[in-house]
Amino acid sequence: MFSGKTEELLRLLRRAVIAQQQVQVFKPVIDDRFHAEKVTSHVGNAFEAHPVSSAGAILDQLDPATTVVAIDEVQFFEPEVVDICENLAHQGIRVICAGLDMDFRGEPFGPIPALLSRAEQVTKLHAICVVCGEEASRTQRLVEGQPAAYDDPIVLVGAAEAYEARCRQCHAVLPSRNGANHHES
Repeated sequence: MFSGKTEELLRLLRRAVIAQQQVQVFKPVIDDRFHAEKVTSHVGNAFEAHPVSSAGAILDQLDPATTVVAIDEVQFFEPEVVDICENLAHQGIRVICAGLDMDFRGEPFGPIPALLSRAEQVTKLHAICVVCGEEASRTQRLVEGQPAAYDDPIVLVGAAEAYEARCRQCHAVLPSRNGANHHES
C-alpha cells in the first residue's frame, strides 16, 4: 500500500482516454474506502468504475466496444479473474490490473501470482518504510497500534488507519492466536 499503484493505474487510463480508446474500469464492491463507483488514489485522483461482486460480473458488464479493461484491487477477486483477464487479452483487449502482490503476512495474495506469471508487462512499485525510510515492499497491518496476528483475516479493507508501508526488516506479524506454525521469510 501507499506505493502509487492506483495512481499509476489512473495515469495509464488517462493516456488510453487521450488515445481515444474505449475504457472500462472495474473494482471489487468491497472497496468502498473513498467512493463506491470510482477508483480513487490516496491523493484524491479518481476515475469512474463499475463495482462488481465477482470476477464473472466483469464479463456481464463488459461493453462490446471496450478496448481497455482496468481492474483495481485485483487481489480481492477469486482465482477466476485470471482466466477472465487471459480471455480478454486473447480477444485483443488491453487488460491493466493493479493490486497488492503480498498480503499483510508477506505471503502471495490471491490471484496475483498467477496474473504476474501471465502478464506481458509487470511494474512493481514500492512505498517508503514509515519506520526507517528505506524502500518498502510490505504492508503492515496494525490492530490497536500493534502488528496483526498471522491468523487474522486476510481481507480487511482499510487505509492509513489500519496499514503502514514497511520494509522487510521493519515488517512484523505476531504469532498465530491458535498456535499454528507458519512460514516466515
